[in-house]
Amino acid sequence: MAKEHSGKSNSILVQGSILAAASLMVRFIGLIYRVPMRAILGPEAIGYYGSAYEFYNLALILSSYSLPLAVSKLVSARRVQGQHRNARKVFILALTFGAVVGAIGTCVCHFGAYWYGAYIDQPGAVLPLQVLAPTILVFSVMGVIRGYFQGYNNMVPTAISQVIEQIINAGVSVGAAYWLMQKYAGTDLQLTKGAAGGTFGTFMGAEAALLTLLIVYFMHRKVFQKLIAIEKENASESETERPVHILKLLVLTVVPVIVSQTVYQISGMIDNVVFNRVLLGRGYSASLRAEWWGIYTNEYKLLTNVPVAIASAMGTAIVPGLVAVYVKGHKDQLREKVASAVKFNMIIAFPCAAGMAVLSGPILRMLWGITGTLNRNILQLGSVAIIVFALSTLTNGILQGINHLSIPVLHSAIALVIHVIVLEILLQFTNLDVYALMICNVLFGLVVSILNWISIGHYLAYKQEIKTTFIIPFIASAFMGVSCRCLYDCLFLCTNVTISCVGAILLAVPVYFAALILLKGVSKEELLNMPKGHILVKILTKCRLLR
Repeated sequence: MAKEHSGKSNSILVQGSILAAASLMVRFIGLIYRVPMRAILGPEAIGYYGSAYEFYNLALILSSYSLPLAVSKLVSARRVQGQHRNARKVFILALTFGAVVGAIGTCVCHFGAYWYGAYIDQPGAVLPLQVLAPTILVFSVMGVIRGYFQGYNNMVPTAISQVIEQIINAGVSVGAAYWLMQKYAGTDLQLTKGAAGGTFGTFMGAEAALLTLLIVYFMHRKVFQKLIAIEKENASESETERPVHILKLLVLTVVPVIVSQTVYQISGMIDNVVFNRVLLGRGYSASLRAEWWGIYTNEYKLLTNVPVAIASAMGTAIVPGLVAVYVKGHKDQLREKVASAVKFNMIIAFPCAAGMAVLSGPILRMLWGITGTLNRNILQLGSVAIIVFALSTLTNGILQGINHLSIPVLHSAIALVIHVIVLEILLQFTNLDVYALMICNVLFGLVVSILNWISIGHYLAYKQEIKTTFIIPFIASAFMGVSCRCLYDCLFLCTNVTISCVGAILLAVPVYFAALILLKGVSKEELLNMPKGHILVKILTKCRLLR
């Protein structure tokens, strides 16, 4: 039985690692193309770009963001019971549902752009938002296809489409932004047109990803048809579900996820509104507010969200596995899967946060040539967000996977109320300004993490292991951070910032894992359960770090 459990945990880690690798690649490409984008657009247009994305992301969540998870959950529950015809019905109905809500989301995004731009006193954000609007419909259809594959525990199509999407996005965004900035140079429309060129790349990337998924789906169509044919030989027609029943389940699954994600996303929109309203009242100009908002969204949030992609991938990958085990009623396996996923995430999140903290200045200089103290401090002090959002994102996925869909909604709502109250106080009665945004962002993730942790313990009779999941990774990360910064300072004496930064990061990886193993933060058995674990064990044994 132990061997079986290990195999199932390994499957989650493997599938999660596939998505994590793709997500990290996507985020890395996102960082790279933001370098020329920032240089082309400048701080004010980047602020319009970020403001457009706040409203767009909310519309995307309300219409289609939850579809991959919902479809994955419903398909997985039927797959594990051998009900491939019902899984197919879920897919077809979800496509129809996605197309309808996606079209509505597109209309809301397009026509609501005028109201949004006026409300936040940034008319330059209107056109970029309208260009983004059709992307919502594309994502709705694409999300259903991704969820169908994920329900069959296949994360590869999602991973491939994500990478292609970002590559096209990067190329078109930079090219269109440059062309429009040049075309409208010297006019009042230059900045808003340039920002719109950047958002056009998002639409084209989504189109390319959808085309990729359609090709992959038709390549796999015979496999799905074969599974349905095998099922028909052993099942009667009376066992098929009615479309109305499936649609009801789809809505009941989608709505809690939408509300949960909306609460989180709306926090960013509320931040934008409160930040601009309060600072406008204190006499700050629109250009300065846009510049500060650009630092918060396009530097701090962008960089801290890169490692959180691992948690998002694990949260996505763990749902089908949890559903399969939950349907069978195997609570011991549920607890094992949760423990493996949480530990894997924390082992990655802690060193990422430490590295971001000690190299915040060098990273900003390497990527965008930024040397400002404000920019560096925001990223350095806010690096703890990597840990709290890695944990909150994963635990949301865990609760959704065990059919407690409303719990993340409640926790996010509680966190949002606390977040808004504290933000209003800090902006009104202190001079923290953009620092207040960072503080409240971390606070939101921390509150959700704590509440989710308590609920998982209650519903699964699960007690989180602390020492090897949190304490040892923290100590190993602190040691790594000191080593990383010392090497950077030494290298910077004789070379440039890029070589020094990359060299320090490359050293940090083996230093961290050596410290983690020497402190007994991970066992040989746990390493073997990780993707390519046998290779890691072989290398570590030769280095005499394992016996």
